[in-house]
Amino acid sequence: MQPRVKLWVEKDGLLVFSDYRAELLDHIAKTGSISGGAERMGLSYRRAWGKIKEIEHNLGVRLVWSEVGGLGGGRTKLSPEGEELLARYRAFRAAAKSHVKRDFVEAFGRGG
Repeated sequence: MQPRVKLWVEKDGLLVFSDYRAELLDHIAKTGSISGGAERMGLSYRRAWGKIKEIEHNLGVRLVWSEVGGLGGGRTKLSPEGEELLARYRAFRAAAKSHVKRDFVEAFGRGG
């Protein structure tokens, strides 16, 4: 047996961040585009853009910066606030996972 945990962060009762949203930001950062991030997750561009706007609205910060055009086309990158949010969520997730694993072993033993 292994424990599983589903985490998310709320603000004023609104879901503002989760594994799903973190994964989307991570893919956007790696591909340099919202469409690339959406494609990796099997989402439409519209749905990905909607999620970003939803998070930005609920948190009151800008998460991505987009540059239009140029020779190679446009590019999107995480804002400093977006990078910090993603890093903090990853640290929170890792700590929570570690605590759950430790508590699981205490409750069930190593063999589960």
